[in-house]
Amino acid sequence: MIANLHNADIPQPVLDVIARLRELGHAVYLVGGCVRDMVRQVHPKDFDVATSALPQEVQRAFRKVIPTGIQHGTVTVLQDGTHVEVTTFRSEGDYLDGRRPSSVAFERDIVKDLSRRDFTINAMAYNPLDRELVDPFGGQGDLQAHLIRCVGSAQERFSEDGLRPLRAVRFAAVLGFSLDDATRAAIPATLGVFRKVALERVREELVKLLLSPRAEIGLRLLADTGLLDVFLPEVARAEPQAASLARAAVQAAPLEVEVRMAVLLADLADRAQTRDIGLRLKFPNKAADLVALLVEHAKAEAQVGASDASLRRLLARLGPAQLPLWVAVARARVQVRAPEQLPEVEALFTRLEAITASKPPLSAKDLALTGGDIMATLGVGPSPVVGEATRFLVESVLDEPALNTAEALQARLKAWHTQAAR
Repeated sequence: MIANLHNADIPQPVLDVIARLRELGHAVYLVGGCVRDMVRQVHPKDFDVATSALPQEVQRAFRKVIPTGIQHGTVTVLQDGTHVEVTTFRSEGDYLDGRRPSSVAFERDIVKDLSRRDFTINAMAYNPLDRELVDPFGGQGDLQAHLIRCVGSAQERFSEDGLRPLRAVRFAAVLGFSLDDATRAAIPATLGVFRKVALERVREELVKLLLSPRAEIGLRLLADTGLLDVFLPEVARAEPQAASLARAAVQAAPLEVEVRMAVLLADLADRAQTRDIGLRLKFPNKAADLVALLVEHAKAEAQVGASDASLRRLLARLGPAQLPLWVAVARARVQVRAPEQLPEVEALFTRLEAITASKPPLSAKDLALTGGDIMATLGVGPSPVVGEATRFLVESVLDEPALNTAEALQARLKAWHTQAAR
């Protein structure tokens, strides 16, 4: 595997930073996820540098340095327009709150730095100048074995940082790996620490898991280890068959977070519950509202055979822009729950797409009459009757889109007003 590292495409600015620190006599390595990805022959998203140089020494070594996290030993070097994050080797004090260390001590030894990391596959360091791989905890072997294993004691690592158990499951889902037995066994025993984690951080990990190629496996692991019950009890406590179908439908859905969340919850929660879940997990209001809307209308099979007027009303509730997302949710559900109904449901999708393409009037803004026109036709000023009249006209054009001309709507409005006055 080391040969893979030698062939890795490391950006020149990163190599220049490493070379400069080496020139000044400091030990320096690439660390963490970038080394893991290079060993796997996957191009890293970013490159993190660790060094024996103290933050002040790094600052003196380069012209432009941003003290992004200097109290924890991290600075960002701006090298040829590239931001290179450089962190001093460090060890950590006790984790008193299950989230962060009480203190940080700078070290000169790369192994001490690696020993504080979460999983063996993230606890490797590589010096591209000397082509030296430092792997004191067997990360290479675990990559080959497709195994997520904690550095040292899993119980200790999970007791230090409550997010680590969720990260373990997320890595398993993203990479298609299994959890080492001891690592898996430590998760239920440390759920109390996991409960301390901010839900924003939980949401970030959940989103990565949902968008992974093996989301179904990840969701099952979350349920089996007790993690899911902490932040998504609505899913964790569902009847086993319903939960299993929901996980399979997620796997069948496109890689869009709102779609996959809606598919997961479509048969386990109603619209109000779904919105509450979204807000509880700190999704933006707009995303929580969208997922709730998709859940409310997810059961497409109920619309098979509906009239065009009914489908226009569905479109009005969804909004034409959301139709592709709704189709994705509905299709994933039916593929898993009732594949024999898929031809009928696909025909429904075709009908809806044709209706959408015809651009029917679906809301007040689509009416051929403005609010001012309505008031002039009725001979009234601003009042509740204008809202009632608008709703009447919208319902009229949803039934008969051809009515949406100024003359036809005025005639319809006058007749409605006359009848209402009797």
